Amino acid sequence: MDPVTVSVTIDKPREVVFDYLADIANHPEFMDHFLKDWRLTRVESYGRGAGARFRVIGPLNRFSWEDVTFLEVQPPHRILAVGRGGKFNRIKTSAEWRLEPTAGGGTRVEYTYETVPTLFSDKFVDAVRGRTWFRLGAKRGMKRLQAILEEGRDRGQRATVAGL
Repeated sequence: MDPVTVSVTIDKPREVVFDYLADIANHPEFMDHFLKDWRLTRVESYGRGAGARFRVIGPLNRFSWEDVTFLEVQPPHRILAVGRGGKFNRIKTSAEWRLEPTAGGGTRVEYTYETVPTLFSDKFVDAVRGRTWFRLGAKRGMKRLQAILEEGRDRGQRATVAGL
């Protein structure tokens, strides 16, 4: 899938927003409406190397599990995550959060997600599931992120390590 980018402006300092996003255990709080059953891949959920596994709930998604790991964490402006999903984890994925300060002390958060399917069957499912479906889910997630950080409401559950 070609990159999907959504953004939101949050009325909090960039450092506060970055600290929240750099802890992957927080991500289900705002993305659990279409990314379900989050489990951490290690006990330490903050910073480079932190990762999680979850199910992507979408149309024609028979092989819904995906994993993601923070590859680059550059405070306070960028987080890059890479992962794999789909059948036999053969579809590469990447996600990036860019944080820019705004006038008045707020933060503009830009989230970009991309998949790189290799086989025709994976490309077909990616096309059917599509950018529109993912864009809508990500856009709702960014609005929930804004509500959580600005007002402390609309929280889902934090991810944990399976069995703990």
